[in-house]
Amino acid sequence: MDGGTLQSLRDMEPELTAIRRDIHRHPETAFEEVRTTDIVAEKLTSWGIEIHRGLAKTGVVGTLRGNRPGQKRIGLRADMDALFLQEKNDFGHRSTIDGKMHACGHDGHTTMLLGAAKHLAANRDFAGTLHFIFQPAEEGLGGARVMIEEGLFDLFPCDAVYGMHNMPGLKLGEFAIRTGPMLAASDTWTAVFKGTGGHGSAPERGTDPSMPAAAFVLAVQGIIGRNVSPFDTAVLSVGHLAGGTYGSPNVIPSEVMVRGTSRSYKPAVRDLLERRMGEIARATAESWGCTVAYDYLRRYPPLVNAPDQTAIAIKAAIATVGEAKVNPNVTPFTGAEDFAFMLQKKPGAYIMIGNGGEEEGGCHYVHTPLYDFNDSILPTGASYWVNLVQAELGEAD
Repeated sequence: MDGGTLQSLRDMEPELTAIRRDIHRHPETAFEEVRTTDIVAEKLTSWGIEIHRGLAKTGVVGTLRGNRPGQKRIGLRADMDALFLQEKNDFGHRSTIDGKMHACGHDGHTTMLLGAAKHLAANRDFAGTLHFIFQPAEEGLGGARVMIEEGLFDLFPCDAVYGMHNMPGLKLGEFAIRTGPMLAASDTWTAVFKGTGGHGSAPERGTDPSMPAAAFVLAVQGIIGRNVSPFDTAVLSVGHLAGGTYGSPNVIPSEVMVRGTSRSYKPAVRDLLERRMGEIARATAESWGCTVAYDYLRRYPPLVNAPDQTAIAIKAAIATVGEAKVNPNVTPFTGAEDFAFMLQKKPGAYIMIGNGGEEEGGCHYVHTPLYDFNDSILPTGASYWVNLVQAELGEAD
């Protein structure tokens, strides 16, 4: 990137910061991002970018064609939704909506892509077509999947798609990426153990589902230690355990629910987790004279970066911050992302941008009540997008 271009993006930092903090003050959760999409649509329209609204209820797609002829088409995606979480920050742009906050930086992701869109709309020296994809409902409800099902890539054909996410703990403005599996599959499982329940003073007169539930919680960790290869990675975590009534501790419950998440990278490991958890649930229930209702819901697939597009993303990141600040082989993360659905349909790459380490004030992790996106990386992220466009569409195909 030439110095003038970089400076023009840095000059936009006050404008971008104002947009990001405005979105942060007004968080909107999955499929309810009406105010946010109004902002996105208004900005894109004012910069002369064609827009389409309505995919996955609140999705926005902006289309921009280069001044030079070219047949290649690429998609750049940013997520827009917030989380159901009570913010504990006390700065001026904290959430004004009780119980909701931008605790994952989607406000920053949206703003970085807007910054790139504004710059590229004024500097269309590229060959081909850009689709700016502003996606709702990344946090758990699969907005990417819904956009695809409603015709995203039919209406806006893409030869490749790209995404970006901030990463607390990675130094400010540095980048990290890898070829192949980078984020895990995310699945939700539920086991409801059922017995007769009974009086706490006479447990022998009934069947107690808390016993197989307790055994199940411990036993499933043996799947990781004894069934999953030491050369593979998998995680099983209990996130919800419920049974009985607080006001009646002398009553043995008739049902105990155990619910949690599993993470994996390989289809075979994912299959193994689903099968073995069911086997253990049924065996432990039977051993205590109970039954179990077991359900395994496959939610987000693993996010897999394509080799060619990863190389292009690395090239763009190096052009943005220099080779020393780009990690091209980062260790995979066990977090999950619904951009994985887009990468199942189109080749592409997903990159992390540093939100700052502890010494830089970016130590609060995502999905925590003290998290905040670091506004100083807004121009860096926008610059990455511009460099990516040049790497992909700089020459006519």
